[in-house]
Amino acid sequence: MIDAVGNPQSLLLLGGTSEIGLAVAMRYAKRRPLRVVLAARPSARVDAAAERLRAAGATVSTVEFDALDTASHPAVLDKAFGDGDIDVTVIAFDVVGDAEEVWQDHAKAVELAQVNYTAPVSVGVVLAAHLRRQGHGRVVALSSVAGERVRRSNFLYGSTKAGMDGFYLGLGEALRGDGISVTVVRPGFVHTKMTEGMKPAPLATTADAVAEVVVNAVHKRKELVWAPAPWRLVMSILRHVPRVIFRRLPI
Repeated sequence: MIDAVGNPQSLLLLGGTSEIGLAVAMRYAKRRPLRVVLAARPSARVDAAAERLRAAGATVSTVEFDALDTASHPAVLDKAFGDGDIDVTVIAFDVVGDAEEVWQDHAKAVELAQVNYTAPVSVGVVLAAHLRRQGHGRVVALSSVAGERVRRSNFLYGSTKAGMDGFYLGLGEALRGDGISVTVVRPGFVHTKMTEGMKPAPLATTADAVAEVVVNAVHKRKELVWAPAPWRLVMSILRHVPRVIFRRLPI
């Protein structure tokens, strides 16, 4: 259970090499003893993440997870919950791809849509059943400001985030009566390995800064947060810009 000051005893990270997800786990691990389950495909990066968390005092186990193998997701979640309740679950996997290439390549477009939307829905449905059975839990879905108003420059990625965003906001409403909260996090450009080589966008931030936003939002049971916070105002303005003007903006 989560203690009175907001610290969980257990955390499941779906996307076990996510820099933002790991930054969240590290913040919690430094506060109190924490059991962490890393769900990801086996790799040296997962092993390194596990060792880093253990060095911070966490107890870590790993579960093999492939976002594209949706048929395996029920078994993955069963294993993740095998050692006891999970207080906080972070959904932190996605792919970006080359924005111009993916919408013109059928296989890459379908893969991006499956990883970024179908897979989060798949694990979300199974996760909800586990959380309802245990009677508590908090979910963090890492979305993106790109999903709030889809732009021409990365419309395939943005459309998948819009779908994921809508699903988890709806899931939060569906689980409200069960005492389970869902927080959707909309970061802007984050300096991570995934964005290396890309030109930083305005309001660029770091994984640690996003993790701070996440931890505070989970403690306060917020349904929706932006990282950094000024994105809320920016997107509120962009959301109301007429399309004929919006398409001419250099974004």
